[in-house]
Amino acid sequence: MQTIKHVLTLTLMVTFVFSCKNEKSPEVKTVKIETEVAKELDPNATYAKAEFTIDGMTCQIGCAATIQKKISKMDGVKSATVDFDRKLAMVEYNEAKVTPTTLEEAVTKVSDTYKVSDMKMVEGFSVK
Repeated sequence: MQTIKHVLTLTLMVTFVFSCKNEKSPEVKTVKIETEVAKELDPNATYAKAEFTIDGMTCQIGCAATIQKKISKMDGVKSATVDFDRKLAMVEYNEAKVTPTTLEEAVTKVSDTYKVSDMKMVEGFSVK
């Protein structure tokens, strides 16, 4: 019994000795933070609003969010929202830089399964 106590005591002491770090300097980690550069909007530009239906979306995160992100990054797009439940995209864009055709091409470039239909110019976006 006493041998077991000595072995356990020795094991605990060895564990404490080797598990303690005597480093005086803290570990330094470099973290890269990416910030989105805000788009500069042309105050003299004419902005139009368009709504269109996107068929072929199967999920909110993979489909709708990806399409929304792709359209939002286009040069000349002021805002873009894709509503998965209504299969509706609402985009405000600079008419000099973006056309309805380029919006449709941006959607179909994400995937061939997405089809744009019912493209219409609107004064204000429809709400649920």
